[in-house]
Amino acid sequence: MYLPFVLLLPLITLYYSPQVAIASSSPSVLTQGSSLFVEKNDHLVSLNGVFTAGFHETGQNAYCFAIWFSEPMLDGNHTLVWMANRDKPVNGKQSKFSLLKRGNLVLKDAGQRIWKSDTQSNSPLQLKLLDSGNLVLTQLDENSSLWQSFSFPTDTILPTQVFTKDTVLISSRSSTNFSSGFYKLYFDNDNVLRLLYSSNEITSVYWTKPYILTWEAGRSTYNNTRFALLDSKGRFQSTDDFTFTTTDYGDALQRRLTLDVDGNIRVYSLINKRSWRVSWQGISTPCTIHGICGPNSLCTYSFEKGRRCTCLPGYKSKNHSDLSFGCEPTFDLSGHHENFGFIKLPHVEFYGFDSTYSQRSTLRECKNACLNNSNCKAIQFTFDKESGFFQCYVKTLLFNGYFRGTIFNTYLKLPRNGVLMSYNHSISNESRLYCSSSIIQMKRTYEKATANGSLKFMLWFSIILGVIEVMSFVFFYYITKQPSGKTTQTYLAIATGFKRFTYAEIVKASHKFKEEIGRGGGGIVYKGILPDNRVVAIKRLHEAIQGEAEFLAEMSTIGRINHKNLIETYGYCAEGKHRILVYEYMENGSLARNLSGNQLDWKNMFEIAFGVAKGLAYLHEECLEWVLHCDVKPQNILLDANYNPKVADFGLSKLFDQGVTENSIFSRIRGTRGYMAPEWVFNLPITSKVDVYSYGMVVLEMIAGRSPTYDQLPDDNERLEQKRLVSWVREKVHRASESLEETQIMEILNPMIRGEYEKGQLNNLLKVALQCVEEDKDARPTMSEVVKALLYIP
Repeated sequence: MYLPFVLLLPLITLYYSPQVAIASSSPSVLTQGSSLFVEKNDHLVSLNGVFTAGFHETGQNAYCFAIWFSEPMLDGNHTLVWMANRDKPVNGKQSKFSLLKRGNLVLKDAGQRIWKSDTQSNSPLQLKLLDSGNLVLTQLDENSSLWQSFSFPTDTILPTQVFTKDTVLISSRSSTNFSSGFYKLYFDNDNVLRLLYSSNEITSVYWTKPYILTWEAGRSTYNNTRFALLDSKGRFQSTDDFTFTTTDYGDALQRRLTLDVDGNIRVYSLINKRSWRVSWQGISTPCTIHGICGPNSLCTYSFEKGRRCTCLPGYKSKNHSDLSFGCEPTFDLSGHHENFGFIKLPHVEFYGFDSTYSQRSTLRECKNACLNNSNCKAIQFTFDKESGFFQCYVKTLLFNGYFRGTIFNTYLKLPRNGVLMSYNHSISNESRLYCSSSIIQMKRTYEKATANGSLKFMLWFSIILGVIEVMSFVFFYYITKQPSGKTTQTYLAIATGFKRFTYAEIVKASHKFKEEIGRGGGGIVYKGILPDNRVVAIKRLHEAIQGEAEFLAEMSTIGRINHKNLIETYGYCAEGKHRILVYEYMENGSLARNLSGNQLDWKNMFEIAFGVAKGLAYLHEECLEWVLHCDVKPQNILLDANYNPKVADFGLSKLFDQGVTENSIFSRIRGTRGYMAPEWVFNLPITSKVDVYSYGMVVLEMIAGRSPTYDQLPDDNERLEQKRLVSWVREKVHRASESLEETQIMEILNPMIRGEYEKGQLNNLLKVALQCVEEDKDARPTMSEVVKALLYIP
């Protein structure tokens, strides 16, 4: 009745031989009736070898059917780009992924169906992993796809993968937990791409900024097709008019766009096949991401320590292993209002969740409104410049808390007999950073409450104990510190891919400073080649007057700045007296060289003016610190192979607190004669408007082809006399507006500019440039206003 196993063996081999042949000849394909088994570590591999699909271990005896980059990273881990069952992992035994004969893709965990594609076809089918990383179920007769992984992304999209109104990216829960997290990227019903924080209790949109109008964010609601795409070169385009280009735009790089666990969306580029580098990110201020620290918590950020979540006074952490759960109160909010008081949290904002709002209020009225509301946890009291009155927000939930750096003040409601008595100072985040030295000086203010003798004793005891601890730490640090030249840590965690070079490495890369490509007041620039064959510019700064700590503080700012119109800095050297910057090499050199050589046509000129404006606007208003360049001139504007502009030497500018616009202190005048704003000369407060003035002078020089210093300019009588460039251009524009004669404008335009100019662009650019060089700084626009003005062609 039973055949011996030896007789059955040929039949078994014959039955399975077609599948074995297909698997061995084409490992990128799974045929009908075939399966991939978790125990056998079965895989599909794309023909180019870049991607692998199969079971990937995501925890102890927990596996997901996933797609990942085949090459492991430097830490040994693989980078996942897609998962079928991220929220329902399967066992490491008796689990399989199958393509059934009727066309359905099924994932089973010990016989139990976990995931399916819900596909069916009578045509011959095959499942293939393409070179793009797309897993496609194809009908061979019709040569069409029945299902594809690109239509169901998890937290990542790859180049050429279309993101549509029917798709959504959901972040992972953490770096080690790949289940669905709190953050989503999706197309909203108004046709705009948005980032959303969504938990069981709270849902809120945080990108684009929810408090500004869609059009103010540069988005459009009119295209209801709703799709977006990242191409292989690094350009992202969306139907809501949101576009960007990665800092390493070009071919021959593997890329991915990922919604990270921290709620930020980033584009990563694969470097040397073993490490990822951020080439673009959506949000430069991590603490503005909603829900990042949970309720009753305050988010702070520093580059050295990264993002930190701190419980508010009177609150304790809910989960010490996961700070996103936030904090809970250690006191009871119920009780008579006389039992509560307030502590001030300067410059702190908690976005959203206002139970009441008053446009005109005193601080006393605002506090009473909170004390009479048992659900009130804090008030936000701020001055509105437009109305000229103080505004009161009563908060019933403390969420999205961070230092705004403006006139926002939050008053936290606490019991008088508990936390309020023991908390005798306010939180402050004031810092002033000077353009002259870039030394960060922290100035803290405190509100003193009345205290009895016991509290004073405890305060002094705490201070003495703290001083002893600090001295012990300093002593331990110095006795265990190794010489800087012998340290094995060559990378400083300033930014992804931002390296601290040794002086020996710099000498080798520059071939002993052999090829000089430029020089200026700050130092000499040499051409160099890094070990990975990147061509770089190496700027050897003049003999350092800074200490290493101050220089590293400036470098930390450089590492955090990322914009396509700002030069990318690869690293630096701070060894002994040497202060050296290493940044990307720009094939076409400086704008000054191209202007003198008459290498630019009108299209190049306008794109350069527009790109420089965008770069300066980012420095002034969008990056983590408010950065003034202080020396905008053609020599500090570099052009790549396609004449795209990038502002250089911004890393040597000094920092200011956002919002500090007056009483700035400078030890010396900065800038270059001819491009300096009047504020420097007349010792007036220095603001971002000094860069606006310099930008206007650069634009006028580009248009007229003449130096902004004194020059010989022809007047209407063809006499040669010395006039200032601004006065000459302004006079010509004024005459053209009165007489409607285009010849006046033509006299301004440099006759050596190649190509035809666009009249509307020229008039608009002249108008903007003349506004930028107004003597009164308040009459000048901001750089973001310049960008908007250049987008409008009358």
